[in-house]
Amino acid sequence: MTSVLQAQGLGKRYGRRWALRECTIDIPAGHVVGLVGPNGAGKTTLLKLASGQLEPTAGDITVLGGRPGGTPAQLARVGFVAQDTPVYARLTVAEHLRLGARLNPRWDDGVARERIAQLGLDPTQRAGRLSGGQRAQLALTLGLAKRPELLILDEPVASLDPLARREFLQGLMEAVVEHEFSVVLSSHLVSDLERICDYLIVLVDSRVLVAGDVDRLLATHYRLTGPRRDPDRLPTDQHIVSARHTDRQSTYVIRTDAPIHDPAWTVSRLNLEDLVLAHMDKRPAGSRPAPLEVQR
Repeated sequence: MTSVLQAQGLGKRYGRRWALRECTIDIPAGHVVGLVGPNGAGKTTLLKLASGQLEPTAGDITVLGGRPGGTPAQLARVGFVAQDTPVYARLTVAEHLRLGARLNPRWDDGVARERIAQLGLDPTQRAGRLSGGQRAQLALTLGLAKRPELLILDEPVASLDPLARREFLQGLMEAVVEHEFSVVLSSHLVSDLERICDYLIVLVDSRVLVAGDVDRLLATHYRLTGPRRDPDRLPTDQHIVSARHTDRQSTYVIRTDAPIHDPAWTVSRLNLEDLVLAHMDKRPAGSRPAPLEVQR
């Protein structure tokens, strides 16, 4: 499978603090990839390294087979939309499009103007007077009109209301279908990723805990609930992702390709949010929860 982004032992340090360290990752091309993880996992730093905004302190990274930001041609192949959807408050919508055309050799003016018309944005309106959703759509338009092979979005809808989020993501997916480019999207809103992503990466402390096609991951993860059982009594082909125990009951999230035949377990499927939270749970498999914790 062709990779759109590869990193090996990648690290970025600010003074004595490592924002990203020993990160090894392989993101396939041709997917809408959801990148999730807790605050401080290194997601934003990774995406800025991938877009050429930062230089690594350690390790290696390649994007679309080349060094991020290494040449103007390489920069033109990658689009980036940040969390704060950066636009220039004093510039009008039309001036943003003219600036985009001057800065990007692959600029598609037809795409840009068509999107602005579909969104109902006034080309003479200054960006500072647009709503948050409109600014986000303008930033997305600038990213799409670059005609990138890879579009990187770092929490682009975090501050938007539900309707604006839906419209943003719908516009993104329509563009993906029409122009067939790869997307890497980081978000804390797993419900949004569930709607649009077909590939998932969970990053915790710079380590990839799980990566794969969403459908495949959901098909191989299960929740087991039953009489209390120590983890060493589970079959070896059942990889324990997380575990919670009371005095009488155990609840495991496991990953396995094998069928589960033990009648003592109640077996249920996970949704994507369940799966992500299970992999982000750092407690050891045999740990016990706080006394008042609600069991799931």
